[in-house]
Amino acid sequence: MLYTERAELILQQLQLQATVKVTELAELLQVSVDTVRRDLKSMEQSGLVRCIRGGACLPDSLSLFSNFAGREIVNIDAKREAAKKALKYIRPDMVIALNSGTTNTILAQEMVSKGERFTVVTNNFEAIRILMDSPSIEVIAIGGKMDSIERSTCGTQCEREFSRYFPDLAFLSINAVDRENGFTDFRMSEIGILQLLAEQSKKTIAVMDSGKIGKCSRVRLFPLTQVDRLVTDEKVTEKIKEAYGKQGLIIE
Repeated sequence: MLYTERAELILQQLQLQATVKVTELAELLQVSVDTVRRDLKSMEQSGLVRCIRGGACLPDSLSLFSNFAGREIVNIDAKREAAKKALKYIRPDMVIALNSGTTNTILAQEMVSKGERFTVVTNNFEAIRILMDSPSIEVIAIGGKMDSIERSTCGTQCEREFSRYFPDLAFLSINAVDRENGFTDFRMSEIGILQLLAEQSKKTIAVMDSGKIGKCSRVRLFPLTQVDRLVTDEKVTEKIKEAYGKQGLIIE
């Protein structure tokens, strides 16, 4: 499991209980106690947690945040940079699909600032809350079973409702990509939604920070060629872009 995945799970646990113990996290994450201690130290340096004897708690600055809001802080600058680059693919009157995820929530914030008229179909309730502030954006909320951690809907009803739409463009928030395994994710409830949107959209764009490139998560989603392009921040080298390009994925 990647550090970013472990950090997200640790933040999830801290929203469920006031403090977490190192030993409990080691068992949950299936890593060593030393790995958990290093993760907590890194998270403390980023302002995400406060280390205490034998474990950690949320710092005062995040204690009033939702779990989802806390997760947005991880690599937020890189995520916003990618989101801003993705805006250029939006055209007036498009139907755009968004799945759940913090990157797409940040993208929703940037969409509002664009000021153009288009429709967004999404199961991402944090994105819906943001997009509703724009009078020019029509929002279609996809129903289903509520996932309180992801702040989204999921399940068979969600997938069935999404299947009614053939979006002009889908922005996919995905957890990892590497040249050998393609796109992968650890959110089991999101797998079917991601696969469906990639199949039914006229154009599919993955939006992710560069820290997720070259990594492999738990479940394979689809090959590199299933996505038209990957939009990310400026930390990706030309050598990496060229290597992925030879296998059919454009990175910008």
